[in-house]
Amino acid sequence: MTPTAGLGLKSQHYADALASDADGLWFEVHPENYMSAGGPRLAALEAVRARRPLSLHGVGLSLAADADPDPAHLLALKRLVDRFEPFVVSEHLAWSTHRGAHQPDLLPFPRTKAALARIAANIGRMQDALGRRVLIENPSLYLPLQGHDLDEVDFLKALVIKTGCGLLVDVNNVFVSASNLGYAAEAYLDALPGESVGEIHLAGHGPDEGGSALLIDTHGAPVAEPVWALYRRLIRRIGPRPTLIERDDDIPAFAILMAERDRAAAELAALETAHA
Repeated sequence: MTPTAGLGLKSQHYADALASDADGLWFEVHPENYMSAGGPRLAALEAVRARRPLSLHGVGLSLAADADPDPAHLLALKRLVDRFEPFVVSEHLAWSTHRGAHQPDLLPFPRTKAALARIAANIGRMQDALGRRVLIENPSLYLPLQGHDLDEVDFLKALVIKTGCGLLVDVNNVFVSASNLGYAAEAYLDALPGESVGEIHLAGHGPDEGGSALLIDTHGAPVAEPVWALYRRLIRRIGPRPTLIERDDDIPAFAILMAERDRAAAELAALETAHA
C-alpha cells in the first residue's frame, strides 16, 4: 500500500483503525508511548501495523539541546524501528532536556552557526544509530528570539545539506509562526527545498487565553481553512507527499478525524489526476 493521507493513532481508536478499509490510510505514533517490553499497547500497535503503514514521530530526543541524544532513548527507538519497520521516522527541531531536567514542551533556540553544527551532529548520531535517514520538523514559534545567524528556512536547508536528513513540513506550524512573528507563510513554504520534503503535517490551532492575538499550536481543533490553502499551495509546487492529520487534544470520534483525512486524500488525488 502506498501511504497517502493518515492519522495520528490514538488508543481509543484502535478498533476503528483496524476496521477501516480506506485506501492509502496510514498511522503515526509517538514512539515514546511504546517504549516498553510488552503489554496491550504494543500488541495493539502490532495489529495495526500488520494492516497499515506506520510512521514514528519522536518528541523526546531533544536534538537542539547542548548535549548528545540520550543513548538509552536512541536504543529504545532503534528497537521500535526494527520491530515495526516504519516508512518514516521523524523528530523535532527543538530541545526539551537540559542537564538531566526534562521540560514538557518543544522549546526554541537561537539559530546560530554553533547551533547548526551541534544539531547537525545530533541528527547524524540519530541517523547512525537507526541506520536510516530521518525527517526533521519545523517548529511553532511564539516570540522573537535574539541572536539568529540564519533564518529558519536557510537553517533547515543547511541541516539537509550537512546530514542528508529530510524535512517534515508542518503547515500549521508555519501558519502559527508566521502569524506570531509577522512574516509571510507563503514565502516560507515557497523557499523550502521540495525534494527534501518527505511528509506533511496538518493540525489545528487557537488563540491564546484572554483574547490575545497570539496563536497557539494546540492540536486540539480542526485544520483551519488558511492552513488548507497553504497546504494546497505547497503540494501544487512540490507534488504529493504523505500527509498526516494531527489531533492530540479534544480528540473527536474516529469518523470526524477521517473526514479531515479524506479531505487531504482528495487533495492529493486531485493533484495526481491533474499531473496524469
